[in-house]
Amino acid sequence: MRGMAKRMPPEVLAYLRTMGKAYGKLGGKTAAKNMTAAERTARAKKASMAAAKQRTAERLAQTRAAKRA
Repeated sequence: MRGMAKRMPPEVLAYLRTMGKAYGKLGGKTAAKNMTAAERTARAKKASMAAAKQRTAERLAQTRAAKRA
């Protein structure tokens, strides 16, 4: 039964939302504390490459749209 979503009780969803709001932002800082310098560098490079790829895709889309107009 892959692909079928399971329903959670509303009180469970509410609890998970409150936990996410309270502690969700701590994840990155805690993860960075527990990583070595090489791991942090690798993570930063991966994020930088993803951002560059997105910027390039947006720029190319604008160029294509300008050529059509």
